[in-house]
Amino acid sequence: MSAQAHAINSIDDLTPYQKAAVLSIALGDEISAKLFKNLSKNEIEAISKEIAFMKKIDPNIYKAVVKEFYQMLKAKEYATSGGIEYAKEILVKTLGPEEARRIIDKLIKLLESNVGFGYLENIDPKQLVKFIQNEHPQTIAVILSHLDQSKAAEVLSLLPKEIQIDIVVRMASLENISPNVIKRVSEMLETKMEDLSGSNVEIGGIRAVSEIINRMGRTESKSLIDQISEKNPDLASKIRDMMFVFEDIIKLSNSDIQEILKHIDKKDLTIALKGAPEELSKKFFSNMSSRAAETLKEEMEFLGPVKVKDVERAQKAIVDIVRRLDEEGVISISGGG
Repeated sequence: MSAQAHAINSIDDLTPYQKAAVLSIALGDEISAKLFKNLSKNEIEAISKEIAFMKKIDPNIYKAVVKEFYQMLKAKEYATSGGIEYAKEILVKTLGPEEARRIIDKLIKLLESNVGFGYLENIDPKQLVKFIQNEHPQTIAVILSHLDQSKAAEVLSLLPKEIQIDIVVRMASLENISPNVIKRVSEMLETKMEDLSGSNVEIGGIRAVSEIINRMGRTESKSLIDQISEKNPDLASKIRDMMFVFEDIIKLSNSDIQEILKHIDKKDLTIALKGAPEELSKKFFSNMSSRAAETLKEEMEFLGPVKVKDVERAQKAIVDIVRRLDEEGVISISGGG
């Protein structure tokens, strides 16, 4: 039934096509045209027909439709297909920048927290391993990607060695997963653990994998990285790059900093600190003699502006030495120091 056929007093009187028509009018031609590209010819025809009948839109109906649209975003049905930026573009045009920002902030927070594995927070890692060890590696990868990195590292280390590499490789590629897949995996696991509850965290990718491996301890993490390197050298290299960065040096003990200072090129340190946080520079200064610290400060000041690529090169050279010292057991960067 079209909008012309009977009076519309509330959003409940609208058919899905009529709601789409109201939303299309609210969004304007440009955005509606983008939306229509994702619809079938029959859907476009039906919505266009409803738009043609709608001479005026009651403000309350308008607001109700937009609100429902927001609820659809919250449910991730729209945001996952169009992306946060696309959703933001639509809401800015519809509600204005301030209201759109408020909604998007709320949406992002919701998307980060409401991914369906909250009940795993309080489970013992050994118990979780019993539940998941016979699942497909892809399923295990999805589950571990939703755990706190420390817990995920412990669970990963308890799983059979022969599947650890496969799981890590799969986790590294989990940057975007369909909400339906997450829901199915979560529901499958939840049927085995009905009494568990808690909160959850973000999904995987190389960054999450590197943080997890970082927490596994030196021997296990090195062994796992070496095995990954044999299977996928490029992935292993990317994981290594994210496992420890120059800024992480601030987390190391004073004795480790002093050991690092014995092995690095002072020219590299001068350039590297030009692009470093002040707190990190102070960490180095405090582990030098007052004379050496003053000399380094003077050299940094005398150096003037430095190209970003030169700073990055110097920092990488130092990080490479830090990693080597860690592998040799001279210092320890495992778990952030």
